[in-house]
Amino acid sequence: MAVCTSETMLQILFGSAPCLSSSHAPFGKFDMTFIPKSQIKRLKKKHLRHIQYPYCSCMQQSGMGIHRFQGFSGNFYRNAAHKQSSSLTCYCQHSESASGTTAADGNGTWYVDDTKIIDTLNSVVTGPNLLEFQDIQGLKHERDLGASNGSLPPTDILSNHLKKVSADPIEEEAWEFLRESVVYYCGSPIGTIAAKDPTSSNALNYDQVFIRDFIPSGIAFLLKGEYDIVRNFILHTLQLQSWEKTMDCHSPGQGLMPASFKVRTVPLDGDDSATEDILDPDFGEAAIGRVAPVDSGLWWILLLRAYGKYSGDLSLQERIDVQTGIKMILRLCLTDGFDMFPTLLVTDGSCMIDRRMGIHGHPLEIQALFYSVLLCAREMLAPEDGSADLIRALNNRLVALSFHIREYYWIDLEKLNEIYRYKTEEYSYDAVNKFNIYPDQISPWLVEWMPNKGGYLIGNLQPAHMDFRFFSLGNLWSVVSGLATKQQSHAILDLIEAKWSDLVADMPFKLCYPALEGQEWQIITGSDPKNTPWSYHNGGSWPTLLWQLTVASIKMDRPEIAARAVAVAERRLSRDKWPEYYDTKRARFIGKQARLFQTWSIAGYLVAKLLLASPSAAKMLITEEDSELVNARSCMISANPRRKRGPKTPKQTYIV
Repeated sequence: MAVCTSETMLQILFGSAPCLSSSHAPFGKFDMTFIPKSQIKRLKKKHLRHIQYPYCSCMQQSGMGIHRFQGFSGNFYRNAAHKQSSSLTCYCQHSESASGTTAADGNGTWYVDDTKIIDTLNSVVTGPNLLEFQDIQGLKHERDLGASNGSLPPTDILSNHLKKVSADPIEEEAWEFLRESVVYYCGSPIGTIAAKDPTSSNALNYDQVFIRDFIPSGIAFLLKGEYDIVRNFILHTLQLQSWEKTMDCHSPGQGLMPASFKVRTVPLDGDDSATEDILDPDFGEAAIGRVAPVDSGLWWILLLRAYGKYSGDLSLQERIDVQTGIKMILRLCLTDGFDMFPTLLVTDGSCMIDRRMGIHGHPLEIQALFYSVLLCAREMLAPEDGSADLIRALNNRLVALSFHIREYYWIDLEKLNEIYRYKTEEYSYDAVNKFNIYPDQISPWLVEWMPNKGGYLIGNLQPAHMDFRFFSLGNLWSVVSGLATKQQSHAILDLIEAKWSDLVADMPFKLCYPALEGQEWQIITGSDPKNTPWSYHNGGSWPTLLWQLTVASIKMDRPEIAARAVAVAERRLSRDKWPEYYDTKRARFIGKQARLFQTWSIAGYLVAKLLLASPSAAKMLITEEDSELVNARSCMISANPRRKRGPKTPKQTYIV
């Protein structure tokens, strides 16, 4: 039976879809004017003099004194170093509401192709919030009658039809839990905690706001037109970036973003009757394994771009402090080292897979995010003399990175057969087997698993080593970012369809396939009791990946793949209380250590539903290389990069 969403029905009646910021009105705006009484009392009692930050007047207190973040006319001047023990204190001077901003043409206006939605999602996504096709036809007939009389259907006629449509209880429940997870800092929403599980007595760090975890939450709020929480999150995490990070007398490079932060309410010094809110960040010093979060800064830039696209407010990314934050992250990533490859070299556990899983080196997830960030930064960086060298390095890295991943990470049945016939120990500038990969590395499971149609990007590439595991996030984001070619992107989706029983089964989506087992699991994970085979990061299924799958499917004009996965997830997510992940090969069990009411499981589902209802909104999350980058890579390939040697000459750049 043909079905259509209620919003699509209205679009059919009145022509085109409304702008996102107006058609997706929020259930309720956050109150950005509330100032806790304790802080008013504190200010009156202590008579503190403070300098106004654009949205909050912030101080950092440490044993060395007070260091102020000063804001003037949108400019932000930061003290270069702050002690690790310092904490960010906010004397609330709240931001103006950004909600309700309408995206202008070219900065976020989008329309929905109603016919395409009906065709692609017909008989796939069903639920109590869907209208039967005959109801739509009735409304169209009433519209035609009204038009013949020179008027539109009366409001009460539309209301009577809309009363037939009840809100989807699963979505309503998801929004309720998402809003309950919101964290406030000095009365303003600043993020969402990782999980709010009433059945768990030990919160560990699940009561903190993780940067990577907040991304689907932030996008869900952006799709609803609720921009304040995302703006606050971007600005406050930016302040934390400037802190001095030290562990065992060593500090990482400037620009590192924290993995997470916690809002703590503490007594005010000298006044037990008053309290203050402080931000307590974790840059990896307290994390399991003490690994710095490489992906935090990358996700921060992606969210910054999404905020500008959805809200139409480009002033945020144009601010001096934000521009400085972007440059610090880029310089940290683009710093020259000993590596011969354009890929980003990281240690194990530095991304979503934050435990030892054998991904150290050049994992695909980091490379896909890195490529996407380079494109976004290229789009957002203000043209100025101080940015010329950075933009030049960025452009050169984009070209080299895309060539490297597409050429050496791609694998399909044809490529697998080529590797099977590799010669080894080739000492030559024209070697075919450049990384000296031994054919015996091809596992029996891969020979049987690789479909005739389809392919994917391998998980990692190092000298004499190819990690043939399928890592979902890296492959999906390679499609979204354009790191994979159009042909490769379709092949990745072909493989997902061909291997649906392995990658989706009873709950989407496998984080990696296959799982490490036996002696391999013992050696690579160190016998990690949390990453046992087909559990957690070692072959567990993560519902939050629904939103990345949806964006990738919509980009390649194949939304039915995401719709099918969402339909599978809806059978269990709410009933199982929104778990963090699922265990077993077919994802039949809730994860043995999975937290319930996991925020990014909830948000990932909501983003997938919102994007399937309005596919054009996914364009704001997609990046594409422009003609200049395409031409530059073509020139590089034609120049035969395999034989480029000799004295180093000044690099020629192309106009950006």
